[in-house]
Amino acid sequence: MADRYVTVALDKRGVRCTAKLLADKAPLTCAAVWDALPLAGDVYHAKYARNEIYALLPAFAEQEPPLENPTVTPIPGDLCYFTFSDVQLGTASYGYGEQAAHHGRRTVVDLALFYERNNLLINGDTGWVPGIVWGTVVEGLDLMAEACQDLWRAGALGETLSFRRGG
Repeated sequence: MADRYVTVALDKRGVRCTAKLLADKAPLTCAAVWDALPLAGDVYHAKYARNEIYALLPAFAEQEPPLENPTVTPIPGDLCYFTFSDVQLGTASYGYGEQAAHHGRRTVVDLALFYERNNLLINGDTGWVPGIVWGTVVEGLDLMAEACQDLWRAGALGETLSFRRGG
């Protein structure tokens, strides 16, 4: 099978990067994401994992993928897939509250981009939070990392993180 690529973008900022799907390491996750593209949602910057931006989306896979190609220490350019239940993200301490778009969803999918080093996926309430590495950025990570730092300092309101086919 030919390599597949996705474009990951911060739409308001007009910044994008290209990632290669890791279909050989996470075939079920890659198939689920690819079949659901395009995907987009409000962007969040991580509070605990450090150098991560993500969107919280409704479940889109027929069946949630198993924990294939897992990590708790993502590296720059990793695209990760997480599945959470509504109660895992229901506490206001995570910054979402009842007004969040994902409030009340039984299953929430978190598609994340890690843009810098020194990430550790641990939650003070629940412990380790392994993610599925399903893609790696092959072009444009430097500009995306700058935009992610701006997002951290200037704020995420009104910004969208999107994933589309192509590169």
